[in-house]
Amino acid sequence: MRKKHPKIKKNDKVIVRVGREVDKIGTVLKVDSEKGRVIIEKINMIKRHAKASPQTGQGGIIEKEGPLNISNVMIVCDKCTEPTRIGKRLLEDGSKVRVCKKCGEPMDR
Repeated sequence: MRKKHPKIKKNDKVIVRVGREVDKIGTVLKVDSEKGRVIIEKINMIKRHAKASPQTGQGGIIEKEGPLNISNVMIVCDKCTEPTRIGKRLLEDGSKVRVCKKCGEPMDR
């Protein structure tokens, strides 16, 4: 079963609402709509132990971003700089655009 297309997209600015990283703001690097997860820049950092190999070179402890559930983040509007929900609006030229529910400004560039 395919899940609904998420309202959060790559390069959106989001704020974490629950968990140990609460109230931190970051940019979305990757969205996995099948699993309902997002990876956010410099948020939920995890450590992985890597063995030395020809691809990685020297082994050691690698820090990288871990995935968060998409329901635990909220998009931040560029205009009003507040966490908000997303609405859809049909423009005059027939294209759909995401809009901020608080200020009504379009969020897509």
